[in-house]
Amino acid sequence: MLWKYLWIVVIASLLTNGVLQAAPNVEEGKSLFMANCASCHSRDMKTNLTGPALAGVEERWAAYPRQDLYKWIRASQALIQEGHPRAVELWNQWKPTLMNNFPGLTDEQIESILLYINDVANKASTSTQAGQTAQPVSTAKDDSTLWILIAVGVILALLALALMRVVDNLQNLARVQAGQPPVRRTLAQILTTKGAIAFMVFAATLILGYKTVDNATRMGRQQGYQPEQPIAFSHALHAGANKIDCQYCHDSARKSKHASIPGANTCMNCHTVVKKGSKTGTAEITKIFASIGYDPITNKYIPDYDKWTEKQIAELYKKWIAQEYMADHNLKALDETGRETVETQWEGIVKALKDDSNGKIQGPIEWVRVHNLPDHAYFSHAQHVAVGQVACQQCHGPIEQMEEVYQYSTLGMGWCINCHRQTEVKFADNDYYQQYARYHEELKSGKRQKVTVEDIGGLECQKCHY
Repeated sequence: MLWKYLWIVVIASLLTNGVLQAAPNVEEGKSLFMANCASCHSRDMKTNLTGPALAGVEERWAAYPRQDLYKWIRASQALIQEGHPRAVELWNQWKPTLMNNFPGLTDEQIESILLYINDVANKASTSTQAGQTAQPVSTAKDDSTLWILIAVGVILALLALALMRVVDNLQNLARVQAGQPPVRRTLAQILTTKGAIAFMVFAATLILGYKTVDNATRMGRQQGYQPEQPIAFSHALHAGANKIDCQYCHDSARKSKHASIPGANTCMNCHTVVKKGSKTGTAEITKIFASIGYDPITNKYIPDYDKWTEKQIAELYKKWIAQEYMADHNLKALDETGRETVETQWEGIVKALKDDSNGKIQGPIEWVRVHNLPDHAYFSHAQHVAVGQVACQQCHGPIEQMEEVYQYSTLGMGWCINCHRQTEVKFADNDYYQQYARYHEELKSGKRQKVTVEDIGGLECQKCHY
């Protein structure tokens, strides 16, 4: 009778193994890439960061056996020491930067990473060909993990039922040997036993505990958050097409905790000259002029602008809109609803500037903050930018491709910890790290290949939670 149920255990084990060891797929590749590769390689697969852009990596290794690529990813320095041509070529291009070793990655996991790289690269190429810009990261939760948990739960429930039947049969065998009649229990009777109830209580506690912890770790997360801003500032135009360095506008990033929003004076360094753009661009620039009190017709700042009435302001900038903006773009006097285009343009400008705390056109532009860490987490831009020499894209993603900024990374604790474990500290020509004499000696002697942020205390709780 026992063998009748053992096959259920065997099949369930095989099914569980099959569920948990799925074939290579893009979703698994994304998780593995973010955990192992994203700290050094660009997430758009097209840009060189600490490591090279990964788009087309399979084509570049196509002349060699597939296993060579696996070896390179798992232990690059070992392949270089073997004298592998492609490995040596890459080392000569990128030395002295060392690639982390990933000995725990299986062939299937590496294939998943490659699938994800190709997927991102192909989407980026399609987007570029279609004239599109980067879109916000989807905030929808991946359902694959949920379905795996459901499948495992069902399998465990079947195993529990099978074992209960096995116990019943063993008890009946004992009864028969003792000269007692066997007892046949229905499924309903089995489910109401103390063991079944205990199992269900345990399963419910496990599920509720998992959901509680999962929801707690996600609390306050806003990956993909893309609020509407008072001015349609395009990073794709400024940082991408015009190659303006991030720290030209966010100059406090290299010397303070915050990468502050630039004031309108910074904008005016360029826009006293660049006063017009596209049809929408000129209207957005006019918002800067109206907030700071700059007359784009006479090219002068307005004295005592804070004392101007809204009527005076409207007269000046409506004249600018009609005289320069509409004439340059050959706009019609009326819009689709029959209203004067000057009026509609000005109404949009006023709404954007007055929709803030002081309710006035004059004054600072109130941008909506996108990236915001919880109060109990300490983060210093100066430490990472000036000392750690971390590229902006490592945390903020391909900012130079975004028309409208959104939060690219999770900025969660696990995400930061993974980065600290994998990121190599740039010791060379960096006086800040001269105090780590022992590490310098070990690097020179060859005893140590690299120093990570973890090695210098990057995982100590008090470093981030003071």
